[in-house]
Amino acid sequence: MIALIGPTLRFSISWEEEPSPRDAIFEKPVIYAFWHRAVFPAVWMWREQRIAVMVSRSFDGEYIARIIERLGFGAVRGSSSRGGAGALLGMKSVLGDGESVAFTIDGPRGPKYVAKAGPVTLSQISGRPMAAFYVALCGTWVLRTWDELMIPKPFSKALVRLSRKILVPADADEAQMGDYHAQLQASLERVTRFAEENVARVGSEELPIWKR
Repeated sequence: MIALIGPTLRFSISWEEEPSPRDAIFEKPVIYAFWHRAVFPAVWMWREQRIAVMVSRSFDGEYIARIIERLGFGAVRGSSSRGGAGALLGMKSVLGDGESVAFTIDGPRGPKYVAKAGPVTLSQISGRPMAAFYVALCGTWVLRTWDELMIPKPFSKALVRLSRKILVPADADEAQMGDYHAQLQASLERVTRFAEENVARVGSEELPIWKR
């Protein structure tokens, strides 16, 4: 389904701060966080970029890992509830090799739109910044799942919005870690709101179609 619908989608990309270099879709190495419901368009958009994604050790996670690996992602197995510490070390290693990583940050079981703290910890121990993104769609089927997973209809408009980066200091104390976690949550909410409010404008002069 991803391979059939993905090529028909019309993407535009918007940043809170310009990437470096300017033509980079995903800067490297950066720790990215996004909501679980946007997996479908995100997987197509950043296929073949060697981005490592934390995937649950559950039965469903095995299917997800096989799919994303076929699309050019890396799968680091673990979640907030199972194998999380080992997975964070695996993602730290990926960052050390100069690649980016990504978290479906309210997964694997929710609650929807509540960010977990994994990227904050990983930023602290790796010295790499974190950032949030969201993909809004103009034309979707929404599944009756905990995350309200979005399946884009063919030829839908899609708007990607990326936040400014946040770096967590290595010496951050518990109170500061809580503050950075709150900043990540706010970044996710901000990019989600922007993308949802502006996706209908994809194809305009301000939000041109991006061609890969």
